[in-house]
Amino acid sequence: MPKLPDLEGLAIFAKVAECRSFTEAAAELRLSKATVSKAIGRVESRLGARLIVRTARRFELTDAGRQLVGRAAHILAEGEAAENVTQADARSPRGLVRLAAPTSFGALQVAPLLTEFLAAFPDISIDLHLSDAMTDVIGEGFDAAVRIAVQPGASLVAQRLCGMPRYLVGSPAYLDKHGRPQHPLHLAEHRCIGYSYTTNAEVWRFTKGDKSASVRPSGPLRVNNGDAMMPALIAGAGLGVLPEFFLREAIESKRLERLLPDWSIPLGAVYWVTQPEGPLPRRVQLLGDFLVDKLTERQHRDG
Repeated sequence: MPKLPDLEGLAIFAKVAECRSFTEAAAELRLSKATVSKAIGRVESRLGARLIVRTARRFELTDAGRQLVGRAAHILAEGEAAENVTQADARSPRGLVRLAAPTSFGALQVAPLLTEFLAAFPDISIDLHLSDAMTDVIGEGFDAAVRIAVQPGASLVAQRLCGMPRYLVGSPAYLDKHGRPQHPLHLAEHRCIGYSYTTNAEVWRFTKGDKSASVRPSGPLRVNNGDAMMPALIAGAGLGVLPEFFLREAIESKRLERLLPDWSIPLGAVYWVTQPEGPLPRRVQLLGDFLVDKLTERQHRDG
């Protein structure tokens, strides 16, 4: 495989040719004169040709130098333009952010916040993809994803946005008919509504001090979306476990009742996850920081 071209050396050569001076080129590039001289020597050695004739009274490009200078100047100009675009993006971020989020949380909690963000950064646009499947951030080309999990995956960079407690609930009608469980193991006697978007069997885990209990729920219905479970819970089809943001209004209005409040279900959280390699574009950093601030503020207010 051939070596990559010495783009730095060619760019320095172009600047020297433009300034007709090693000293002035070094000053404009903020390099030492020795570094500039070494770069020119490196390019000449690589090409096997002298590029510049320089004496105390004379600065002149050789035939090889004159043939090369136009292309070298183009390399320098393209490099400066690329840096200018990036620096302008850092000052005034622009471009598209492809964001994945769980369906219900994305629709209820994330999407309403995005209008404020877009108003603050009018040159940024967002492609919000809602799915309860575990999105492959890297493979599917997303800049970032919002995930609800007990532990985020180790293959991505994760930043905690806010806590996400989960509760066991049932409707008063169901509980009056079938009784209120007093221990997690009593759930084996109840109709339970499963909630999972994987093919693996769901397990409900509970802890109380140094005690723990695990239950594999069984019942007539299993769904992969919390909005789909809510009508069944309220109608008394069974008991279920859902994140708190689904349940808040139904519990306050007494359409659902929280069960086993002395037992804790492992606390999940909402995470902002991004690819592990390289610095993030400024627009992605800004959106992540915005969601951290807004969701943390909302949790403190609601808590």
